[in-house]
Amino acid sequence: MINHTGAPLEFLLSNISDMPELQIPLYVLFLNIYLFTMLGNCAVILIIYLHPALHTPMYFFIGNLAFLDAVYISTTVPKMLIIYFKKRKTISYVGCVAQLYVYLVMAATESTLLSTMAYDRYVAICNPLRYHAIMNKKVCLELATISWIFGILYSLIHTGNTFRLRFCKSIQIDHFFCDIPPLLKISCSSTILTEMIVYVVGGLLVLICFPLIIISYVFIVKTVFKISTAKARTKTCSTCISHFLSVSLFYVSGSFAYFHPTEHNSFNQYKVNALFYTILPPLLNPLIYSFRNKEIEKVFKK
Repeated sequence: MINHTGAPLEFLLSNISDMPELQIPLYVLFLNIYLFTMLGNCAVILIIYLHPALHTPMYFFIGNLAFLDAVYISTTVPKMLIIYFKKRKTISYVGCVAQLYVYLVMAATESTLLSTMAYDRYVAICNPLRYHAIMNKKVCLELATISWIFGILYSLIHTGNTFRLRFCKSIQIDHFFCDIPPLLKISCSSTILTEMIVYVVGGLLVLICFPLIIISYVFIVKTVFKISTAKARTKTCSTCISHFLSVSLFYVSGSFAYFHPTEHNSFNQYKVNALFYTILPPLLNPLIYSFRNKEIEKVFKK
């Protein structure tokens, strides 16, 4: 089925596993993961919004991260759960475009936001007396806006680049959501240019954001070593550990899937990899920031 432009009217998605005995346990597992993730991220947003003591730059960015994670997981998992037991697991062409676009916006914005949060920690530790002057409300809003602009532009490039292709080999996407590699697999157009743009633009995003994080942490570590007392050093380090764990989780899980050519991986393995970068960061970030943060823990208990 195609429309007048030659594009298919719909695509067919796949389940995570084709083994019948795993269908119900996996459904229950992912439903609970989704509910727990939404509860955790919404709780973080609510706690930060309602408590004036948390209206600081660091918590402003943590609240933004929680919002991104909530939308990020909502882009893929609800649709997967809705069609899970249906025989015909369809997603419309427009729905597929929208899903890929929003998913990439969230992923790229989170990458940029993590760089911004690293800069915030650098200023807080390396220039504590000037922290509130440098990271004022206007600067925080500007940095958050820049992160969103980066995400929107990144997604526009990749979504437009992917859906300019013709899909006439099949309408069956061997994946549980619309992602670039499985869409390229069913395209009957040449995908060489598309794949080059994926690696170049994706690589540029990583090469811009990741070095900024590393540079920030280099200066942070230098400053920490200059602190005389062990107690103060430990307290200073504890404010960075949560962010470092989030950065590691996001970049390791995402890079492991996207920067491994599909010809060397079966698509079943790709689905497993995709679970890590679509579910783990949104699930674990609230836990990381809650358990590692005494202020959020104290407010949550109240």
